[in-house]
Amino acid sequence: MLSVPVISLLALLFAIIVSCVTTLNIGALSLGLSLLVGHYIGDVKVADILKGYPVNIFIMLAGTTYLFALAQANGTLEKIVKYTIKTVKGNAAILPIIFFFLAFVLSSMGPGQITIAALMAPMAMLLAEEVGISPLLMAIVVGNGGQAGAMSPIAPAGVITAGLTQEMGLSNVSGILWLNQLLGHFIVSILAYVVYGGLKLWKVKDTGQRQTLASIQIEPFTRNQWITLGAILVFVIGALFFKMDVGLGGFLIGTILSLLKVSDEGKAVKQMPWGTILFVTGVTVLINLMSNIGGMDLFASIIAKFSTPFTLTLLAGFLAALISAYASTTGVILPAFIPLAPVLLEKVGAPSTDLIPLLSTIVVCGFLTDLSPLSTTGALFYANAGAKTDKQKLFRDMLIWGLSMSVVGAVVSWLAFTVLRLP
Repeated sequence: MLSVPVISLLALLFAIIVSCVTTLNIGALSLGLSLLVGHYIGDVKVADILKGYPVNIFIMLAGTTYLFALAQANGTLEKIVKYTIKTVKGNAAILPIIFFFLAFVLSSMGPGQITIAALMAPMAMLLAEEVGISPLLMAIVVGNGGQAGAMSPIAPAGVITAGLTQEMGLSNVSGILWLNQLLGHFIVSILAYVVYGGLKLWKVKDTGQRQTLASIQIEPFTRNQWITLGAILVFVIGALFFKMDVGLGGFLIGTILSLLKVSDEGKAVKQMPWGTILFVTGVTVLINLMSNIGGMDLFASIIAKFSTPFTLTLLAGFLAALISAYASTTGVILPAFIPLAPVLLEKVGAPSTDLIPLLSTIVVCGFLTDLSPLSTTGALFYANAGAKTDKQKLFRDMLIWGLSMSVVGAVVSWLAFTVLRLP
């Protein structure tokens, strides 16, 4: 007969498989499995199961996404993007680079990578077609720019990771994870820029490209958008320099914007990623249950059998990336693998100083595969490809790129964080 830890591990694997082959929200599934495995099989009280619900993560996610949904609903974020395009002044070669850093900055300011992908993909892919940039190059570079900002302490994925690491007794690690995320995604973006024709763009002297970029029409910021920009600035400064709680702070500043009628609150609330919030918090309940009844310890033991202290990041990074290619990085990889990290180190006999390199590898590798068209970020860029683009070829190329990142990302992260000990 199967033990309770084994059953809990099988429940997690079942949830991951379901997330790969269906559109079912596995946050809801995980909550149901927690009742089945924990209460009815493991004889754990329901009240004890519910203690694993991450209220802090829920508040942080809901608060930050509420604020930036308001900024998106009144057009503030879109206008920031258009003004940045205007500054390029027709140099097509620099456009992907500008977009990378714009996506990084905007994602880091709080909306997160999915919102920024949804915001920037339509314009980025249209411009790629108009000025002769490879749509694959544009999708990879801009998408990775948004992913690079995902670990910001005030972005949803960074908020989730901060909550998980705090529960592990770690504080003040958000900054280093954010920096390592930028480093990993910047390296692969340079690789994509070189491989997919970015260098050749510097040799193109096409006035048509310049005219296309220079002719973008942008209306000035409205009063409501200026107020929104000021509110976002206050939010960022408060969170980064004055230790303001990002969740409650997001609700406070967002509510003030709503009271001032600068945005449509009803539209903004509908745009909030409620599915993702359910996804993350539900899976976290199952993970906490597994930790309490021995399931996570069993999972760590299995991985440790195939690892050494020197190769642990390589294997963990590959597994995180491979699963992420089909499942949600935010909803599955972060809540499943982050709490697993210290247990893995203990199992293979690695020193505690290896924890940050391992966490960095899990985070970077988890997000690197998200430019596959099977993932949300990749799908947004694929769906917005222009009419002249060979979509069948683009789908194939993006899929190859995304899956290859499970290997490339693991090797790059292992070299950067374990071998070279960057940064």
